[in-house]
Amino acid sequence: MTLEADILAAFPAEVQIPAHLVADAVAASSAVTPKMLVVLDDDPTGTQSVSDLPVLTSWDVEDFIWAFGQAKPAVYVLTNTRSLDPAEAAGRNEEVVRNALAAAGTSNAGTSNAGTSNAGTSTAGSNPRLGFVSRSDSTLRGHYPLEPDVIAATVAEVTGEQTDGVVLVPAFPDAGRVTIGGVHYMRGTGEDAGKLTPVAETEFARDASFGFANSDMAKYVEEKSQGRFAAGSVIVLDLNIIRASSDPQVTAIAIADAIAPATNSTPIVADIVTENDLRALSLGLEEAERRGKKLLYRVGPPFGRARIGQEIRKELSGAEAYAGNTPSLAGGLIVVGSHVGVTTRQLKALTEQHSAARIVEIDVEKLLAAETETAADAYLDQTVNTVVDALHGGDVIVHTSRLLIKTDNPAESLRIARTVSAAVVAVVNRTLKTFPPRFVIAKGGITSSDVAAHGLEIRHAIVRGPMLPGIVSLWEPVDGPAKGIPYIVFAGNVGDDQSLADVTRKLSKTFNG
Repeated sequence: MTLEADILAAFPAEVQIPAHLVADAVAASSAVTPKMLVVLDDDPTGTQSVSDLPVLTSWDVEDFIWAFGQAKPAVYVLTNTRSLDPAEAAGRNEEVVRNALAAAGTSNAGTSNAGTSNAGTSTAGSNPRLGFVSRSDSTLRGHYPLEPDVIAATVAEVTGEQTDGVVLVPAFPDAGRVTIGGVHYMRGTGEDAGKLTPVAETEFARDASFGFANSDMAKYVEEKSQGRFAAGSVIVLDLNIIRASSDPQVTAIAIADAIAPATNSTPIVADIVTENDLRALSLGLEEAERRGKKLLYRVGPPFGRARIGQEIRKELSGAEAYAGNTPSLAGGLIVVGSHVGVTTRQLKALTEQHSAARIVEIDVEKLLAAETETAADAYLDQTVNTVVDALHGGDVIVHTSRLLIKTDNPAESLRIARTVSAAVVAVVNRTLKTFPPRFVIAKGGITSSDVAAHGLEIRHAIVRGPMLPGIVSLWEPVDGPAKGIPYIVFAGNVGDDQSLADVTRKLSKTFNG
């Protein structure tokens, strides 16, 4: 580990940049034709940093028309591609981009300026110009460079626009992920507070499907692109550029100048330590696009908030979580699927403190060993009966068994993960249709995605804001059987040991621990 203060001493101090400066710049570029970011979120936890934006779990043209009708600067599309194999992920990215462009009226479009795709003849209040964001993991897991490659190729095929640069911003300061000197780090907690660990030295780099060896982002790009992009070809916007001046406009010009050489999807890596750094970067990206640069973004959760100039939303209270809806008298449902260390510790803290909650385990080994689909289904029916009975008396914690079944085959690892997730989804869906819970919390990326789209059958939602500062988002389903039930999307790798208990306590009527 290295002390963060020692590393930062070599760079300029942070510059305060109000969010409204970015919002004003975005508004100016949208004065003639509205501009909208389409965020392809490879699991649902990317919404944890934003508020009051539409979310889609389906991406037909009609879904995008609904989202564009909300007149917001961004829409999040829950692709869940981190749970798919590469071919499936590529196909889903292409489908989302094509349908978004079709909904924006751009299927037969020419090209536009400002780095976004547009029919080129729109006026204010008409079809939006679209920019595309590939939102992925702040600990570098996911289909990279596949996803931005597919987005760029699809935009080029449909609109004729070629992508100049792909901007990589994995940093997530709220959750302790920062990039300094081109190296991506994880902040320590507790007695290790103030220390940084290169992300390649953490458990996340050993992921069965998306492992990696490099924390230096330029080398990570070379590793993951299998040499297609050499480390030396990557443009690195270090803190000397991100904090070039106390005048944000001077910094914006410096960033745009540094991006100017980008062509043919050149990777561009940005140092980020604070929200102000993200805002400075956003001003520079806005300037680069104003000059005509065509950019795509591969980012962690807070980028979207900074890029549209949104203020940091204060964490929601329990009362705000239920605003506009009458809470059910049933207990709440907490569903835990993630196996990363912090999730297991959070689950332990919750079960120890919430003595009134019923704990129901889905035995993964038993599920995978079921010889027939009928046998597996019978096991799940038994589990649902237990959950429903318990919800009449209070909260229920449903978790998969903590023994993580590993395999050296990435495809087999994904298959196991999907089998387990399907079981979790079945339990949630059957419970919802039998005895709807007061609230639902889903812990883990794949878990929360599948629970949203299939367990709760959410098609359209509004992300209202975070349940904890900068992390853990609350969705309000606007249609389907879960309408009016607060849904909490809780990433597997965020928060401290008490975070799951803290969120549950806000929403529960029986948690007195």
